[in-house]
Amino acid sequence: MITDSWNPMRWSVRAKSAVAAAFVVSVCFAVASGLLLLVLYRSLGTTAQDAATARADQIRVQLETDSPTEIDRSSLATDSQIGAVQIVDDTGAVLAASNGAPTRPLVTTSMSDGQVTDLGRVEDPEGNFDYWVSGRATAITGGTVTILVGADREPIESVVSRVAVLLAIGAPILLVVVVVSTYRLVGAALRPVEKIRARVAAISSTDLAQRVPVPAARDEIAHLATTMNLMLARLETGQAAQQRFVSDASHELRSPLATITTALDIAAGRPEMIDKELIDESLLPEARRMNQLIEDLLLLARSDENAVERQRIDVDLDDLLLAEAGRLRRIGSVQTVVHVEPCRVVGDPAALSRVIRNLVDNAARHASSTVELSCRPVADRAVISVSDDGPGIPPEERDRVFERFIRLDTARARASGGAGLGLSIVEQIVRMHDGTVAVTDAVGGGTVFSVTLPLGQQGWTDPS
Repeated sequence: MITDSWNPMRWSVRAKSAVAAAFVVSVCFAVASGLLLLVLYRSLGTTAQDAATARADQIRVQLETDSPTEIDRSSLATDSQIGAVQIVDDTGAVLAASNGAPTRPLVTTSMSDGQVTDLGRVEDPEGNFDYWVSGRATAITGGTVTILVGADREPIESVVSRVAVLLAIGAPILLVVVVVSTYRLVGAALRPVEKIRARVAAISSTDLAQRVPVPAARDEIAHLATTMNLMLARLETGQAAQQRFVSDASHELRSPLATITTALDIAAGRPEMIDKELIDESLLPEARRMNQLIEDLLLLARSDENAVERQRIDVDLDDLLLAEAGRLRRIGSVQTVVHVEPCRVVGDPAALSRVIRNLVDNAARHASSTVELSCRPVADRAVISVSDDGPGIPPEERDRVFERFIRLDTARARASGGAGLGLSIVEQIVRMHDGTVAVTDAVGGGTVFSVTLPLGQQGWTDPS
């Protein structure tokens, strides 16, 4: 059973990085060392064999004028590369040899005049020598002799062995340096992460104003810190909006609830006070207002969670505008002007009808005398415009009108002004239909709300 301390899955990033670096360096060092020793061995061996071949050629030149017994003894001398030199006749007799060379031929072979051959590795069964032997045949007076030169392998193997030992000694030292360096470097690299973790651990849900430290280096950790700060900013904004939403909703519900509660308290003590006038003028309007407010809040909450059930059918926007224009004319509070062209989109007819109604009701509340409704196709979009000739909206306030519970006209009564959720619902529904809504000034004064929706099959995002 693997204990926790030896389980790689439980190691820290520093430990994993150090072990990974040690493994990679070990493999690379082993491969590099093997290649180095192989190249060194072959290089030294080739040099020794070339020296043996050159010595044989030197002796051949001397044999052109001298007999084997008369050649210069320096040509038969040994050194760090040449271990033995022999001149052998056709019968296998050694005519001349270097000091310490075997009395019998190193290799028994038959070669023709001028032939040069690498005779390979020759070892003494008793372990007295180990040579690479090169042979060269040359003609002399009375026959042909073979010059055998043995390149000594022992110095080469000794050098290679010493290098291998040095590499073996250096490998653990190198691995220790790699492990310690990697461990410390990774620790230094992760130190900003630890600072970020500590700061995040200190941030509570009641204090989202704090931010994590951003390292000076513009690396991945700095990008992570910047992203986390942006996330904290969004959470802070969302929390503030949620708190404001709850506060505003409580405030909006308190008024009708207080009216109903007061009436019921009076009725509990004096039942005769409950008459049709009190019910029609106080209780029912306040109950309906509270019911509408709750429905609007539920709609916005479901929209935020993408849980709104939506239909996906063809909707004629011109028909919806004409229906709203007829309703507004029946009310008779303002003059209604209509300019519509056929516009068909794909979406939820009830939701789109609510968009137009909210915009029309908003325009009617602010209009001095006239509300104008229009829709027209522009390229692949349908544009709905609802304008009034009222006081207008200042440019700096136009983004705020779509916030929840926002009423720019604070002096307006709640009964006529609503709860301030109508335009928020408009923005939410339009966004669900992949559209946009904008506020501009009307020609001659007033405000224009413009809704742009994709025409036809392009105008709907499938909720699935």
